[in-house]
Amino acid sequence: MEYNTQRTQLHMPEYGRIIQQLVERCKELPTKEERSEMAMAIIDFMGQRNPQLRDEENYKHKLWDHLFILAEYDLDVDSPYPFPTREQLAEKPKRMEYPKLQGDFKFYGKSILQLIDKAIELEPGDEKEALIEVIANNMKKSYNVYNKEHVTDDVIFRHLKELSENRLDLTGIESLEKSKIYYTSNNNSRNNNSNSNNSRNNNNNGRNNSNTSNNKDQTNKRRHNNNHKNRK
Repeated sequence: MEYNTQRTQLHMPEYGRIIQQLVERCKELPTKEERSEMAMAIIDFMGQRNPQLRDEENYKHKLWDHLFILAEYDLDVDSPYPFPTREQLAEKPKRMEYPKLQGDFKFYGKSILQLIDKAIELEPGDEKEALIEVIANNMKKSYNVYNKEHVTDDVIFRHLKELSENRLDLTGIESLEKSKIYYTSNNNSRNNNSNSNNSRNNNNNGRNNSNTSNNKDQTNKRRHNNNHKNRK
């Protein structure tokens, strides 16, 4: 009985023992043409065994790299891509530089800074004012989530002015609730309420009219019956 400890080490266990043995068999073929043909067949088999790789960009290139790793960097075949070296794969990736947020305002996030830059670029007008108000509202939400406490609008206005280097100023607005955005939404809700009230009034008028007509019909029937009795 053969144990796994007696077999060759799997360089990439996700491909399994079968593909590892096929690669070792490919290396033993005498001619380069035969090795290249078998390598192409192994690549197709590797793609079938790992279909999730097909969703990645340049997955064919990645499969050829994996084939060369399985062959321990010793495989003489015709490849459409250059084979990597041990040194290239052992090289550590460069350190990623994270965006640096300003001072004590990290809780606002990078998106707020990008929106501020966009608002600064816009020409003065309704679009710019609306975007500034949206930024202030989102800043207030972020502040409340991070600090777990209520914040006044003047604090948000001061932070916005500082983050924009005094180029965006909402200090002329008494509060966010009195800005155009909230005013428009309140007007819409008022219009909706008035429309619903009008529809209710119309329904009530219709019911009253139907009740009045029913009463008239009943009265006429009674009069007709009484006249008929008197004639008899």
